[in-house]
Amino acid sequence: QVQLVESGGGLVQAGGSLRLSCAASGLTISSNPMGWFRQVPGKEREFVAAIGWSFDYTLYADSVKGRFSISRDNAKNTVNLQMNALKPEDTAVYYCAAGSGPERLRAGVGTYWGQGTQVTVSS
Repeated sequence: QVQLVESGGGLVQAGGSLRLSCAASGLTISSNPMGWFRQVPGKEREFVAAIGWSFDYTLYADSVKGRFSISRDNAKNTVNLQMNALKPEDTAVYYCAAGSGPERLRAGVGTYWGQGTQVTVSS
Protein backbone atom coordinates (compact mmCIF):
# COMPACT_ATOMS: atom_id res chain seq x y z
CA GLN A 1 0.00 0.00 0.00
CA VAL A 2 1.42 3.37 -1.03
CA GLN A 3 1.40 6.21 1.46
CA LEU A 4 2.66 9.76 0.97
CA VAL A 5 2.94 11.91 4.08
CA GLU A 6 3.70 15.62 3.86
CA SER A 7 5.35 17.61 6.63
CA GLY A 8 6.99 20.98 7.19
CA GLY A 9 4.03 23.28 6.77
CA GLY A 10 3.33 26.11 9.15
CA LEU A 11 2.95 29.84 9.59
CA VAL A 12 5.61 32.15 8.18
CA GLN A 13 5.87 35.84 7.46
CA ALA A 14 6.00 37.14 3.91
CA GLY A 15 9.53 36.92 2.58
CA GLY A 16 10.34 33.92 4.73
CA SER A 17 11.10 30.33 3.82
CA LEU A 18 9.72 26.88 4.48
CA ARG A 19 10.84 23.43 3.44
CA LEU A 20 8.17 20.84 2.81
CA SER A 21 8.95 17.16 2.79
CA CYS A 22 6.98 14.21 1.48
CA ALA A 23 7.88 10.79 2.84
CA ALA A 24 6.87 7.75 0.84
CA SER A 25 6.19 4.19 1.88
CA GLY A 26 5.34 1.40 -0.51
CA LEU A 27 6.85 3.44 -3.34
CA THR A 28 10.43 4.27 -4.32
CA ILE A 29 10.79 8.00 -4.84
CA SER A 30 13.81 7.62 -7.10
CA SER A 31 11.81 5.50 -9.56
CA ASN A 32 8.80 7.77 -9.85
CA PRO A 33 8.11 11.27 -11.09
CA MET A 34 6.90 13.32 -8.15
CA GLY A 35 5.03 16.57 -7.87
CA TRP A 36 3.75 19.23 -5.50
CA PHE A 37 0.35 20.87 -5.74
CA ARG A 38 -1.58 23.35 -3.66
CA GLN A 39 -5.19 24.17 -3.06
CA VAL A 40 -7.05 27.04 -1.50
CA PRO A 41 -10.61 26.42 -0.25
CA GLY A 42 -13.11 27.08 -3.01
CA LYS A 43 -10.49 26.90 -5.75
CA GLU A 44 -9.15 24.13 -7.93
CA ARG A 45 -5.99 22.34 -7.04
CA GLU A 46 -2.99 24.02 -8.66
CA PHE A 47 0.22 22.49 -9.97
CA VAL A 48 3.35 23.83 -8.24
CA ALA A 49 6.35 21.72 -9.26
CA ALA A 50 7.38 18.32 -10.57
CA ILE A 51 10.56 16.33 -10.84
CA GLY A 52 11.16 13.61 -13.39
CA TRP A 53 13.23 10.47 -13.29
CA SER A 54 16.36 12.59 -13.67
CA PHE A 55 17.40 15.09 -11.01
CA ASP A 56 17.94 17.64 -13.76
CA TYR A 57 14.42 17.53 -15.12
CA THR A 58 12.10 19.80 -13.17
CA LEU A 59 8.98 21.77 -14.00
CA TYR A 60 7.54 24.75 -12.16
CA ALA A 61 4.42 26.84 -12.27
CA ASP A 62 5.19 30.36 -13.44
CA SER A 63 3.95 31.74 -10.12
CA VAL A 64 6.71 29.96 -8.16
CA LYS A 65 9.56 29.86 -10.68
CA GLY A 66 12.74 31.24 -9.17
CA ARG A 67 11.38 31.01 -5.61
CA PHE A 68 10.59 27.32 -5.13
CA SER A 69 12.85 24.33 -5.72
CA ILE A 70 11.86 20.66 -5.87
CA SER A 71 14.34 17.93 -5.07
CA ARG A 72 14.45 14.33 -3.94
CA ASP A 73 16.47 12.61 -1.25
CA ASN A 74 16.79 9.02 -2.39
CA ALA A 75 18.44 7.88 0.83
CA LYS A 76 15.45 9.09 2.85
CA ASN A 77 12.90 8.25 0.15
CA THR A 78 11.51 11.78 0.29
CA VAL A 79 10.72 14.55 -2.13
CA ASN A 80 11.17 18.10 -0.89
CA LEU A 81 9.94 21.54 -1.80
CA GLN A 82 12.11 24.46 -0.71
CA MET A 83 10.00 27.59 -0.70
CA ASN A 84 11.74 30.96 -0.48
CA ALA A 85 10.52 34.54 -0.71
CA LEU A 86 7.06 33.40 0.31
CA LYS A 87 4.08 35.60 -0.46
CA PRO A 88 0.61 35.69 1.14
CA GLU A 89 -0.79 34.27 -2.11
CA ASP A 90 1.26 31.11 -1.50
CA THR A 91 -1.06 30.31 1.40
CA ALA A 92 -2.68 26.94 0.68
CA VAL A 93 -2.74 23.29 1.58
CA TYR A 94 0.21 21.67 -0.18
CA TYR A 95 0.01 18.11 -1.46
CA CYS A 96 2.59 15.81 -2.89
CA ALA A 97 1.79 13.26 -5.55
CA ALA A 98 3.42 10.46 -7.49
CA GLY A 99 2.68 10.15 -11.15
CA SER A 100 3.58 8.52 -14.44
CA GLY A 101 5.44 11.52 -15.81
CA PRO A 102 6.31 15.13 -14.95
CA GLU A 103 4.19 16.52 -17.79
CA ARG A 104 1.19 14.49 -16.67
CA LEU A 105 1.72 15.79 -13.14
CA ARG A 106 1.79 19.33 -14.52
CA ALA A 107 -1.56 18.51 -16.12
CA GLY A 108 -2.87 17.50 -12.71
CA VAL A 109 -2.76 13.76 -13.22
CA GLY A 110 -1.36 11.95 -10.21
CA THR A 111 -1.48 8.29 -9.24
CA TYR A 112 -1.01 8.63 -5.49
CA TRP A 113 -1.68 11.63 -3.29
CA GLY A 114 -0.77 12.68 0.21
CA GLN A 115 -3.13 14.22 2.75
CA GLY A 116 -1.61 17.69 2.59
CA THR A 117 0.11 20.16 4.88
CA GLN A 118 -1.06 23.71 5.55
CA VAL A 119 1.17 26.63 4.63
CA THR A 120 0.10 30.07 5.80
CA VAL A 121 2.02 33.19 4.83
CA SER A 122 1.16 36.33 6.76
CA SER A 123 1.64 39.80 5.33
